[in-house]
Amino acid sequence: MAPAGFDFGLSSIGQIAVTVRDLEEATAFYRDVLGMQLLFEAEGMSFFQCGDIRLMIGMAAGEEGDAPSHIIYFNVEDVSAAHDALAARGVEFVSEPAVVHRAESHELWLAFFRDSDGNTMALLSEVPVQ
Repeated sequence: MAPAGFDFGLSSIGQIAVTVRDLEEATAFYRDVLGMQLLFEAEGMSFFQCGDIRLMIGMAAGEEGDAPSHIIYFNVEDVSAAHDALAARGVEFVSEPAVVHRAESHELWLAFFRDSDGNTMALLSEVPVQ
């Protein structure tokens, strides 16, 4: 139990881990296809800079390789342009860019795709309403 007056809440992601089956193929996909900056490699892991967040991809251990991945949502300015650029690089999209929510101030656009290991990822764009 937290001490009285202790106000705590998670508000920032420092690193995200994604489990892959083929580290060499996944490293090439994130670096060469998605265009992410490779920071460094360590035994069984590759680390990328993605804005303020570090992404770690690592080899699956045992039966863990069949476990589902978390979805990573990548912020982009223009979801259609990002979709087209990645599709031209051979990225397999599960869905075309589409509005999934409308608010007074913005529309939320998503487009889902798969990485080289079949993990689901998404492009996310919040477009201001004119």
